[in-house]
Amino acid sequence: MAPADRGGVRGGRADAAHREGAGFSGGKDSIVMLHLALKAFAPAAVPFSLLHVDTGHNIPEVLDYRDRTDERHGLRLHVASVQDFIDRGELRERPDGTRNPLQTVPLLDAIEKNRFDAVFGGGRRDEEKARAKERVFSLRDEFGGWDPRRQRPELWQLYNGRHSPGEHVRVFPLSNWTELDVWQYIAREKIELPAIYYAHERKVFRRNGMWLAPGEWGGPKDEEQLELRQVRYRTVGDMSCTGAVESDADTVEKVIAEIAASRLTERGATRADDKLSEAAMEDRKREGYF
Repeated sequence: MAPADRGGVRGGRADAAHREGAGFSGGKDSIVMLHLALKAFAPAAVPFSLLHVDTGHNIPEVLDYRDRTDERHGLRLHVASVQDFIDRGELRERPDGTRNPLQTVPLLDAIEKNRFDAVFGGGRRDEEKARAKERVFSLRDEFGGWDPRRQRPELWQLYNGRHSPGEHVRVFPLSNWTELDVWQYIAREKIELPAIYYAHERKVFRRNGMWLAPGEWGGPKDEEQLELRQVRYRTVGDMSCTGAVESDADTVEKVIAEIAASRLTERGATRADDKLSEAAMEDRKREGYF
């Protein structure tokens, strides 16, 4: 199976008339969102493209799942590559090695090139305080930026997607779901996920209170020791800032029980990029990030 073309479209048919896209990273929230779309439009094809911003440091099992899903359903997958922007000199590597904050420019470039008027995302309010402030329909300006003061009321689940030329909306269908809701839906629908969401043995090392997997991104350093641990991932992203949690939850039922007992959000427990500052996520959103 050939990998998705960087900066291009893989699978299905390209159609300039379609102006909607959906973020698809191979993470559980985007998987559930795609599952809902497949059910909603069956037996017809999903009428919008998928978009993934590939940092170049993604977990291999997740990329494999992404490509298998694209091929299975005959989807239109656009892959925007952070590495391509670095190679062209349009982005620079960060001193800390993480590329998550570098996703904004490729994301906005893909939205502009594909003329997307709306982009669906799997963000949920319970993940992080900035996402808790965002509405289901989030208006973005001509630079892709988010201004909390421009949010519109959404009384009685009535949504306003109108926007001026150059603007677009981000739409978060799972906004009011919780992590537990997502997993209970996965269990009910018997949705396949990348194996990293379940407990498995993996070589990891400790950094800033998190278990990180080694990789070309710059870990581990000389003083950081690799250990074989039984872990699982609650969320997926750039390997440099996405930590695993120690767990024996190797089935969906055990994961649900574990989440029900947890007092830490998935991003709060495992995402170093959200700990760069008190307003790290909100700052990225104002710049155009999901």
